Amino acid sequence: MAADDVFHHVGELTGLTAYDAAGEKIGSVEQAYLDNETGRAEWVTVKTGMFGMKESFVPLSGATRDANGLQFPHAKELVKDAPRMDADEHLDVAQEQELYDHYGLTRPAGRSGGTPGMSPAPGNAAREGKDTTMPRDTASGMGAQGRTDTAKAATPPATGRGDEEMVRSEERLRVGTEEHESGRARLRKIVVTENVTTTVPITHEEVRIVREPIKPGDKTIGRAPMGNAETEMILHAEEAVVRKEAVAVERVRMETEKVTEQKEVSADVRKEQVEFDAPGQDDRRRGGGRGPSH
Repeated sequence: MAADDVFHHVGELTGLTAYDAAGEKIGSVEQAYLDNETGRAEWVTVKTGMFGMKESFVPLSGATRDANGLQFPHAKELVKDAPRMDADEHLDVAQEQELYDHYGLTRPAGRSGGTPGMSPAPGNAAREGKDTTMPRDTASGMGAQGRTDTAKAATPPATGRGDEEMVRSEERLRVGTEEHESGRARLRKIVVTENVTTTVPITHEEVRIVREPIKPGDKTIGRAPMGNAETEMILHAEEAVVRKEAVAVERVRMETEKVTEQKEVSADVRKEQVEFDAPGQDDRRRGGGRGPSH
């Protein structure tokens, strides 16, 4: 979808924060590029890189605008790896085709009425304080209809809102979570020795003397010889015998459970303030994000 199908004019594109399909910040939109044949904004450049020193071309096809900025249906790395092109210069058909190939898009078929390729929108140069004259090859090759559409895209609407307005931005915290290894738990088995005392009943035999008088006439007893004699009896006794055996008594295993706790996260965020001076007014007012100052 071309930019003029989504935005009122090209000035609304520059300065927006660009996000990829996953919502990750890519950079800031620097310039809009117009199709030389239709005059519509088809591409923008986004300042990327660690220090924001590189501008990558991104197609506006499929882009959406929300409260945070401009979201593209492409991954951040795909945008950062886009072919390097010189910003502020006219792009010919071959360069434009290289960009379309990088994003896996089909370049629209050629249209009559202008020179193929893309050129920076005049509003870009005005924003940067540069010469607003279109490149010579673009101005000479663009048809009457192309010039009319380009001027329409770069000119603010007739509502009094144009160069006298600016977009105020501020940073918002986007706090997420990531899982990392915090430690390791080990379960091991060792053998320890302890002394166990227990009581067990044991028996033994003891001898006691039983005397029974022999009744007269008891014929079971014969005549007992007179003299020395001896007899013996075997005594028995129990002893405690210790025997050991290994017996399974418990199953032990490790499990994990997630515990949720609240943790405060703080970071410094920047926000822009708008100051204005007006003739006849001595005070300088600041407009924050809470609404207009009166």
